[in-house]
Amino acid sequence: MNLLDLVEKNYAKKDVETMPEFRTGDTIAVHAKITEGEKTRIQIFQGVCISIKNERNLNGHFRIRKMSSGIGVERVFPFHSPSIDKVEVMQRGKSRRSKLYYLRERSGKSARIAIDYDRK
Repeated sequence: MNLLDLVEKNYAKKDVETMPEFRTGDTIAVHAKITEGEKTRIQIFQGVCISIKNERNLNGHFRIRKMSSGIGVERVFPFHSPSIDKVEVMQRGKSRRSKLYYLRERSGKSARIAIDYDRK
């Protein structure tokens, strides 16, 4: 066993296998742990998944984008991050691309993604 295998074994999170399946275009709510001083609380970050890199891999992550007071906010969550408590899929979206970076320039109705009723 080399050093990389040892690091992957120690830092791999077991909850990644129980994480729900999602794709780009889906609306996701991520329950993230926030530490303020000695207190820890859970904050929900809900938005559209605009990209996924190396799904469920140790160095993989997904990017969530939401609008907050008219300003776009993006946040990157690693799959094996200890700060992720839970991931929920709120709505399935139809997308024909793997990266939805074009949503950054759009606003209003053109920034919406159609709901995929066929996928469960």
